[in-house]
Amino acid sequence: MNKVCKEYARIRRRAGNSARRRLPALGKNAAAKYIHQLEHGASALRPSAAPFTALAACTQRTFRRRSSMDIRFQNLGPEQWKGDVLLAPVCQDEALLEQVPELDKVAPWLVIAPALRDFKGKTGELALLHGHPDLSVPRVLAVGLGPREKVSTSDIRKAIAAAVQLCRKQGYTSIVLPEPALAKLPGGRERLVEECVCAAQLALYRFTALKKADEDETADPQWLAVAFDGQEVPDAAHAAARRGENAAWAVSLARDLATTPPNLLYPEMLAQKAQELAREKGFACTVLDETDLEKEGMGCLMAVGQGSGRPPRLIVLEHAPAGHEQDKPLVLVGKGITFDTGGISLKPAANMHQMKADMTGAATVLATVAALAQEDAPRRVVGLLACAENMPGGRAMRPGDVVRAANGDTVEIQNTDAEGRLALCDALAYAQKTWVPAAVVDIATLTGACAVALGTQLAGLFSDDADLAERIRAAGGACGEEYWPLPLWKPYVESLKSEVADICHMGPREGGAINAALFLQHFIQEGVRWAHLDIAGVDWAAKATPLAPAGPTAFGARTLLDLARGGV
Repeated sequence: MNKVCKEYARIRRRAGNSARRRLPALGKNAAAKYIHQLEHGASALRPSAAPFTALAACTQRTFRRRSSMDIRFQNLGPEQWKGDVLLAPVCQDEALLEQVPELDKVAPWLVIAPALRDFKGKTGELALLHGHPDLSVPRVLAVGLGPREKVSTSDIRKAIAAAVQLCRKQGYTSIVLPEPALAKLPGGRERLVEECVCAAQLALYRFTALKKADEDETADPQWLAVAFDGQEVPDAAHAAARRGENAAWAVSLARDLATTPPNLLYPEMLAQKAQELAREKGFACTVLDETDLEKEGMGCLMAVGQGSGRPPRLIVLEHAPAGHEQDKPLVLVGKGITFDTGGISLKPAANMHQMKADMTGAATVLATVAALAQEDAPRRVVGLLACAENMPGGRAMRPGDVVRAANGDTVEIQNTDAEGRLALCDALAYAQKTWVPAAVVDIATLTGACAVALGTQLAGLFSDDADLAERIRAAGGACGEEYWPLPLWKPYVESLKSEVADICHMGPREGGAINAALFLQHFIQEGVRWAHLDIAGVDWAAKATPLAPAGPTAFGARTLLDLARGGV
């Protein structure tokens, strides 16, 4: 037994100072049990007491964002613009110099550039035009948008992102985006500034925290300048650019969280990250642990997490700037299943690794609240992250179990892979018990049925409040996140009846997305404005696009941010 104690003492010595404080000073029997768990990988071992500095260091590295491209401003006319390359968006079959007349001053050599004659402005077409290297702007990148009558904000967003990626590939350190050229395009002057700045930032997103540095990888451009033809930068345009920059930051944060491996991001670690962001950005964060959850009667959320050695958490966030502390809050509720095996109803092995992103809803809510605090938005917003790890352990919930929800109703569990709605229903009940909300919006990678119905470009939207639904669709549409309304079909409520409990947590396979939404609606009190966003199918990109690499997309982060900014 002395050997056991010595081995445990060695483990504590190898741990860092912070980790060592979390490792208890165990007696002989307890130390022997701990080492046995460590050697055999028992799930009962609490990962919050990570014994090795390597894990802690890896985790910190994961959450350390690379510096993004700076956003700057240039004015005083084209003669004063400076940068390695200037982006010139132009519609198909329209003369570049006519659409961007400022080029006559900043790049007079374009008139004789042979490559310009070959440029047609087709969708996705890029033409890099070179002038003398000593000029203040030695290059122009012509960006094709397609026929003017068909050009959308989405087309412009993608085109600018593709252009910025080409600039990175070429090794350019500075980019000029002429605002007068944007003003001539459909979509609205300030809105296009916001969207182009956001697109330029997202085009550079990479998750590299867990990889060795690639010496051959080209560095990102250092800055992008929004350039104006005037003595001053208009306040509205300046604010729009900053909104775009902050939106890109929020999306990048949510992608970081959803991409982080589940051994490095579990409920307790997500709670720690939320607390760090709260201290840094200036919003409130309270974490309810398993003891608190039991006191609140959150039997559904606790049931989801009881098969894991990593206990569940409810993370409560609040942005309430001065003067708005008493406002009715917009309450955002995010599904935070940090890994979903399906529990006892085990998922197929194929693509199970993608289930690390089953907490995308929670990631988008956290990113939204942090971004609102960062820009000091004059809105009171509450965020609830219902976090658990759904594992098939010896204490895992079973099909046929009956648990009690936070609203007092009993719930029959039929399939443990329908765990997200169990986590959300307790959070929804808690939200209405704790606040008088202006509206409640939940967001979740909830049902494969929604992905089957709508594919990979549309999210499902459920709400019986027409105004709230339209506000969500407008917010999403403005930033490229599209939603399709699906019905809360009342006759299907019959399929949620249980013989042994107040409600069954799922209905038949047919209409699965609707049944899930109806189950959540059961926990919404009369008169409360509520919407449910099912982002299964849009939360993960199979292939890279100009705006996102393959993997988690953070779909919904911009919708929630725009919705909160505009108010409900």
